Amino acid sequence: MKNLVEELKWRGLYHDAMPGTEEQLLKEATTAYIGFDPTADSLHIGSMVQIILLVHLKNFGHQPIALVGGATGMIGDPSGKSDERNLLDEEQLSKNVAGIKRVLSRFLDFGSTDANAPIMVNNYDWMKTFSFIDFAREVGKRITVNYMMAKDSVKKRLSGEAGDGMSFTEFTYQLIQGYDFYHLHKHHNCLLQMGGSDQWGNITTGTELVRRLNPNTEAKAFALTTPLITKSDGSKFGKSEGGNIWLDADKTSVYKFYQFWLNTSDEDAEKYIKIFTFLDQSVINVLIAQHKEAPHLRALQKKLAEEVTTFVHGKEELDRAIKASNILFGNSTSDELKTLDSLTFLEIFDGVPQAEVALEDVQKGIDIVDVLNEKSGFLKSNGEARRALAENSISVNKEKVAEGFMLGEKDLINHQFVLLQRGKKNYFVLRVS
Repeated sequence: MKNLVEELKWRGLYHDAMPGTEEQLLKEATTAYIGFDPTADSLHIGSMVQIILLVHLKNFGHQPIALVGGATGMIGDPSGKSDERNLLDEEQLSKNVAGIKRVLSRFLDFGSTDANAPIMVNNYDWMKTFSFIDFAREVGKRITVNYMMAKDSVKKRLSGEAGDGMSFTEFTYQLIQGYDFYHLHKHHNCLLQMGGSDQWGNITTGTELVRRLNPNTEAKAFALTTPLITKSDGSKFGKSEGGNIWLDADKTSVYKFYQFWLNTSDEDAEKYIKIFTFLDQSVINVLIAQHKEAPHLRALQKKLAEEVTTFVHGKEELDRAIKASNILFGNSTSDELKTLDSLTFLEIFDGVPQAEVALEDVQKGIDIVDVLNEKSGFLKSNGEARRALAENSISVNKEKVAEGFMLGEKDLINHQFVLLQRGKKNYFVLRVS
């Protein structure tokens, strides 16, 4: 077997592992799992490290299991949280589970016939018939309260360092997650659980349950964690000013997704190119060296954005995102601008001042001077509008116009927008209704 742990270490994807984990992965094809909490009906880029870890597992000849926490999602993981999580109703939880399964299926072929074909499971399937009394007898009996209270996630909440204490519901979370490991060990010969470093306490509870619930005293169970990814300024990775960066295009447009990676700082790009792409070490080293020679060309950020966008959305969507970027920052034409869908158009010009005009006025035709002043307020007066037109600094949909131009229905982008521009960077959007 190729050395997966060695690969994870140089990529910055390794935080800690139980003794014997690396040896197990070198010895034979090993089944390993990662859990995904269904707190939303999609996944965002904060989950990408774990998705990439499962893909690396598959690529190195091991068998990945993706567990969607239909049962644990009903409780809420206290790890890294300062407050009790709001409980989801079954309808919302079911919708979230389906959404996460759909996202994961884009990265792992769960219908594969390979010997190490990925597997997807939902822990609700085996927890739904487990009575409280049976769980207390079979699982609760195996782990002491002292052991559970020694976990950092529990200690911080009970000591008041984080939040207002912990409910019994959340306190039992580590037992349920631990039982998941035992179940997968028993039914799929799963020997390894992986997750973020904040999951260490939950994962090691699982390794203990595997040993204590298994009549075979030689039962093996291992743990491996990845570091929590942060930005160079220490802030949390995965969010922009507008919130989470999602892996579904209907929540975060492909253009915005691409721009997130393109706008990464030099320091972060050097780290992220190793973590979030599958480029080999020699290729990455060359890219980093080239970037240091000419950082203004942002070659590292461009390659990072291309690789991650292709991985998540595909090559065709990447090409559209690049085209959209060129429309904003390059010498694009009116026809190219009109190929943009409405969502991408609004994403590109997010934050640009806007005004509404009536469709019937556009259909009749509006003089460009009126468009620039009275109808939009883009320019302060008719005089300023005429001066700007005389200076040849006004564009409609990226094409220069002069005094006498009449704005009509033919100029609408997607039947609802007109892009006004003065100079290179001063934009204004007309919304037609």
